[in-house]
Amino acid sequence: MALEKTLVLLKPCTLQRALAGEIISLFERKGLRICGMKMMQLTDELLSEHYAHLAGKPFFQRVKDSMMTAPIVALCLEGVDAIAAVRALAGPTNGRNAAPGTIRGSYCMSFQENIVHASDSPETAATELKRFFRPEEIFEWKQAVFDYLYACDEF
Repeated sequence: MALEKTLVLLKPCTLQRALAGEIISLFERKGLRICGMKMMQLTDELLSEHYAHLAGKPFFQRVKDSMMTAPIVALCLEGVDAIAAVRALAGPTNGRNAAPGTIRGSYCMSFQENIVHASDSPETAATELKRFFRPEEIFEWKQAVFDYLYACDEF
């Protein structure tokens, strides 16, 4: 197995509720490595590109408006099967349906104000990481505990 990188966005609701540090620590405690992290204010143009798959939906503008109410924190996380691990930790999109112990199951009651965005496939992750990070903003480094996160044949 290879290490993979994925995008996570801590949504404006996360920052408004002062949960950013707590959510980031959940990813770190899981064993995911932070390769990039930055705060940014999203624009309508960037969100129209990011949520283009929702463009025909009646809630499209509402989603974009929500994502512009405050800054977000963009994270590039890395690990073996990082995309699946992040999505399992996040839980289903609708917080009301998310299991206790998942991020959404523990921290939200909403379909839209659901704490995080997480890439859903390797292809999506690659596209989204390029959308939110310049190459020089993603760092390669060996985490001191790396050899204790995986067996030698897992990556």
